[in-house]
Amino acid sequence: MTLIIAHRGARSLAPENTMAAARKALEGGADLWETDVAVTNDGELILCHDASLARTTNVKDRFPDRDPWHSTTFTLSEIRLLDAGSWFAKADPFGQIAAGLVGHEELSAYRNEKIPTLSEALQFTQDASFCVNLELKRLSPPMENFPMVERVLATVDDAGIDYGRVIVSSFNHEWLREVRTRNPSLAIQALIGNSEIQSLDWEDLEFGTYNFSKKLIDEKQLCIMTEKCISVNIFTVNGEDEMLRFTKAGAAGLITDFPQRAFRLLRETSVL
Repeated sequence: MTLIIAHRGARSLAPENTMAAARKALEGGADLWETDVAVTNDGELILCHDASLARTTNVKDRFPDRDPWHSTTFTLSEIRLLDAGSWFAKADPFGQIAAGLVGHEELSAYRNEKIPTLSEALQFTQDASFCVNLELKRLSPPMENFPMVERVLATVDDAGIDYGRVIVSSFNHEWLREVRTRNPSLAIQALIGNSEIQSLDWEDLEFGTYNFSKKLIDEKQLCIMTEKCISVNIFTVNGEDEMLRFTKAGAAGLITDFPQRAFRLLRETSVL
């Protein structure tokens, strides 16, 4: 069965990388949610995709003199002052508000949504009997030498979450090797699709699972990987045609901004 993986939570229905998006992913039928782990200037782990806080918070209004507003230059207490939800109503990034699929009550609840800590995300995942894919992001100055893997693994242990509920992924494959050494009980997945990373050597497949950009793999290559007992997740798959195409070709998982759409297509209608 192809897994439905909610990209940054159900970010078509709620502000990405927030607990609201995680809840929507669970409600929408996702098998797990994917989120991005970043770090604050005082060494706290948070959920944030971009290096800058500008796109998904009101940081420009609260801290106008801190351009380019990188999360690594703010303390956790400063980040907790930010509204990470109101932008969603203004931007309607996937047109779901205009389509009437996100109501006024939900939009009101998103106002002043906070950027979660990794600990909060893990606690939710455990309490909800859910699963999470933690993508470890490259860190901007001045935190580029922060011991990311060590601190993430310590936070996982402190949270008391079942190891089987946690996956660690990254474009930084050296970090994945470190995870494998430090805690072989955790699943790891190698991301492929970043222009800064060398292309994959198809004859030397080091990891058991790869997460590919849909632009870099076709159905034939996907079948080859499957025949070699390598699992492949595809990102970011939002259209119904491509959901069906990659599922039929043997994708282990679809990383999608629309888990609710994937659930309806792949589960409720029993297309496959």
